[in-house]
Amino acid sequence: MDQPNPDQAAWLDTPQQLDDWLADLPPEHPVGMDSEFERVTTFHAIPGLMQLAAAGEVALVEPRAAEGSGVLRKLLEDADRSKHLYAMSEDIELFRDWLGVRVRGALDLQLAAAFAGHGMSVGYARLVESCLGVALGKGETRSDWLARPLSDAQLYYAVADVHYLRPLHEQLMEQVAARGFQEALAEESRTWCERQSVADAPESYYLRLTGAWRLRPGNQAVLRALCTWREHRCRELDRPRGRVIEDRLLIRLAEAVPRSRKALAAIEDMPSGVVRREGDALLAVISEVVEGPEQSLEPIPAPLTRSEKNHYRNVKRILAEQAESLDLPLELIASRRYLEPAVRTGLREGRLPDLLTQGWRGRALAPRREELEACFHE
Repeated sequence: MDQPNPDQAAWLDTPQQLDDWLADLPPEHPVGMDSEFERVTTFHAIPGLMQLAAAGEVALVEPRAAEGSGVLRKLLEDADRSKHLYAMSEDIELFRDWLGVRVRGALDLQLAAAFAGHGMSVGYARLVESCLGVALGKGETRSDWLARPLSDAQLYYAVADVHYLRPLHEQLMEQVAARGFQEALAEESRTWCERQSVADAPESYYLRLTGAWRLRPGNQAVLRALCTWREHRCRELDRPRGRVIEDRLLIRLAEAVPRSRKALAAIEDMPSGVVRREGDALLAVISEVVEGPEQSLEPIPAPLTRSEKNHYRNVKRILAEQAESLDLPLELIASRRYLEPAVRTGLREGRLPDLLTQGWRGRALAPRREELEACFHE
């Protein structure tokens, strides 16, 4: 098998160079993609490099070239143009926030590996070695991708990340087809694309703080307002959430509802810098909720009750047995993140939740349909 050769990769420094390179590609050829970025001290990821591979060629794309390329945006949004990525969630999120596009037509080869029987969340280097017999180093994963010039090791790593996508795709798709999961893979990739292409609303962030479910509705309303304020503040400052104010402190603020700087400073572990820089804004947010009209609020979900847990365990057991019979990871069929709320909704409505009836999951679980339905009927 050909080895990655950074010397033969095209270095695209301007939007026109990128547009020309993409225009020269045969339209029937899929495009392999990857990206390198930094996200340590900022809220938004900072793109460092984009890698493209198609028709036997590799291009290394400077961020300024990608930002100015209308052809690239059109390619990313074209549902009919096949794009191959590996563990694509972060890449799609980057393209969404950085380039303002909703990626369509992307196939995640990590998902393909799961449907092919290699397990869930297998790393790229491990799969390349397993499927293609090539050992890749991992030393450049966390290197500085904003630096220029890139080192020889970085260049090799960047090219290798897309060089093996085509042969991986060919081998994995043969295995997926032999197991009858082509439609399931295509459907799941579309779902992941759609999910990552839409950013969560700032107003919904408080729902992630599941440890705050014990707060009373009025305190949860304060927490929602504080979280929403922080989401906008982080974007304004381009700083990570924890560098503005930590989740645990927002929960304590919502619980205590301080109305003065002295009360704010008395919150356990509250940094003096936060009080100095953001104290007035935090107090204003709290006052607006406390003194304003009551608003409708989606409550933070409480943990499953004992009865719900019993039903959840029964559902999970059936899913695990069916997953084993299909040689698929249970997490692929239904991860806990989506299964728990689905079970709760199903119990409340007295019916099998849509997660377990629709699309490829519904087909995969059809042999156990009666058993699953029995779990949602007392």
